[in-house]
Amino acid sequence: MAVLRLFGPARLAAGTDRSTIGGATVADVLGEACDRYGSSFADVLGQSRVWVNGAPASAEDPVGDADEVAVLPPVSGG
Repeated sequence: MAVLRLFGPARLAAGTDRSTIGGATVADVLGEACDRYGSSFADVLGQSRVWVNGAPASAEDPVGDADEVAVLPPVSGG
């Protein structure tokens, strides 16, 4: 199972900053997280960036047991 790390609004919506979730792809992990944490988490996810092991990820990227999937809030700069 991959480790799902949640930051900012995603952490607040889920009520936790970390969990383990199974799945073969990023989409699988995030889909399971949406099922687990509900619609407010899914709403936040739509505005967030997802990284795997410190690199930007797409939904179809594979995920293994040793991987960390991070959901990061949008960042603005000035």
